[in-house]
Amino acid sequence: MASVVVGVTGGVAAFKAPIVVRECQRAGHDVRVAATLSSLDFVGRSTWEGITSRPVAVDIAGEGRAEHVELARVADLIIVVPATANTLAKLAAGFADDMVSLTVLASAAPVVVAPAMHSNMWLASATQANVATLRRRGVHVIDPETGALGSGDSGIGRLADPVSIARQALALLTAGGHSAQAHTLAGRTIVVTAGGTREPIDPVRYLGNRSSGRQGVAIASAAARAGARVRLVAANVDASVQALVAPGVEVHCVGSAMQMRDATMELVGDADALVMTAAVADFRPEHTLGAKMKKDPGSTDAPSLSLIRNPDILAEISHGLHRPPLVIGFAAETGTDEEIMAFGADKAARKGADYIAVNRVGETTGFGDVPNEIRLLDATGTLVDRYVGSKDDVAAGLIARAAAFLDNLKR
Repeated sequence: MASVVVGVTGGVAAFKAPIVVRECQRAGHDVRVAATLSSLDFVGRSTWEGITSRPVAVDIAGEGRAEHVELARVADLIIVVPATANTLAKLAAGFADDMVSLTVLASAAPVVVAPAMHSNMWLASATQANVATLRRRGVHVIDPETGALGSGDSGIGRLADPVSIARQALALLTAGGHSAQAHTLAGRTIVVTAGGTREPIDPVRYLGNRSSGRQGVAIASAAARAGARVRLVAANVDASVQALVAPGVEVHCVGSAMQMRDATMELVGDADALVMTAAVADFRPEHTLGAKMKKDPGSTDAPSLSLIRNPDILAEISHGLHRPPLVIGFAAETGTDEEIMAFGADKAARKGADYIAVNRVGETTGFGDVPNEIRLLDATGTLVDRYVGSKDDVAAGLIARAAAFLDNLKR
């Protein structure tokens, strides 16, 4: 049983927070509620005390108590629901003037925030900058959904399903329990790329791929649990997948291959290892249209699309001056065993990486939350290991290999 602190702030969606509390209780956890004064206008003290059989923590001063310190000390997990725009700004800036922000600032527990607000507020550049800051610090952000809002408008900003919020948050407790590689990467810095790049054709269309980023997130999380400082470069990774990122992982979101290149080059300079799981587009449109491409109603011809090559990020880093001691590349392949091994050996010879993880992909393996199958080749193209199972199983094996490689370099 874990101790979960649910922080409730003053938004209309606060009336859904009791569902999150109930789900955590049903999972067998002890739940305490910290609330801002304004949130009590939506859900009162008596409701929280009836649900939890505990006093709700609201007042930040009085009788010499430091209740936020006690909450921070006992918390194994903190869930802020709903997280208003004001609360996101406070957490990003480090302000602490209510029981929720005080508890978050004082605690070392993983933090999950579930924003809810009007569309204009969610899309405001200030709010998006605050969310990006929190994600980089390892805070798990469960993005709001699109639908009817409390104002009567419709758009993005509605609180995510409260049952889903609870389950995604509680999954962090299970993920944090993995200890197979405990401290084997202590003092190391690992950069991991994940997801799939998108190359814009026009403001509506893009060239992309099916990569979900799930394997990269699993590897980044396994490295963090092994004690490493982890920087995750995430290309178009869905919020539900980002919610699985282990506490403490720095998340840098990108869109295109060029953005992926720039971010990775910037982050890898002082790293001990680079693991490139991202599916980076080989080509991009030579020209991106400023307006939506239209079909000519008087013609049956389709427009032609001129493509140019994207930079080979893996090869550029592997052969560059700022190459980290360990570089692992991924190659998503289809075909027979002989064919994918041949493709992998060819990439191992050209890319300059220490290992190439040949990733079999198809309808039931590889992409998304399905089992994975990895064949690990060394720089000569020789098969040195194989990992089959869930994304987390594969990640555990690969991180164990990385830790052993780096440990051998010190000897």
